[in-house]
Amino acid sequence: MTAPVYFISGIDTGIGKTYATGYLAKLWNQQGIRTITQKLIQTGNSGISEDIEQHRQIMQMGWFPEDDSRLTMPEIFSYPASPHLAAKIDGRDVDFAKIAQATQQLAERYDAVLLEGAGGLMVPLTDSLLSIDYAAEKNFPVILVSSGRLGSINHTILSLEALRSRGMQLHALAYNLNDESQDPLISKDTAEYLKAYLAKHFPDALWMDIPVVELPL
Repeated sequence: MTAPVYFISGIDTGIGKTYATGYLAKLWNQQGIRTITQKLIQTGNSGISEDIEQHRQIMQMGWFPEDDSRLTMPEIFSYPASPHLAAKIDGRDVDFAKIAQATQQLAERYDAVLLEGAGGLMVPLTDSLLSIDYAAEKNFPVILVSSGRLGSINHTILSLEALRSRGMQLHALAYNLNDESQDPLISKDTAEYLKAYLAKHFPDALWMDIPVVELPL
């Protein structure tokens, strides 16, 4: 029996998806759930995924053997753009079979896999495939990362409605309190509003606060 794979997406680029993924992996490992992270497609890097590096820094568990074998970072493109464009610039297609095989191997070795997507749900992976399409095809439960910055209510509800329109499972809404662009008053109100929205429209979904964590130097 393989472990569950949770698809981590954000309401926008720069919302703290990588930070939230690393924090949840650290928390779950501390709770005795052997958890590893994986990056669906990394762009803007060569050889090593900087998002996986940040996960490991937050988790403080060192470099995994699966990092050395690149199971956690199966597809890396050099140009810092959405995957569909980065793949064109590098002159090769995204190898989705390679990604799926890597995810399967991780799910066979661990209790949980946190699969961090690229940007938001509607980011194109190819000219015809969106991130949300990939997660829906694999039937992954989604952890959606939001925060209290101005505009988050709109972006969050749009993302939630996209999930609902496809009949996808929202496992949790992860509320990133480490977002420095937040106004405390707006952040508090946004959290209250979104909690009420979840209770009404996604009653089975969890609410996860992602606190500020001091990273090691």
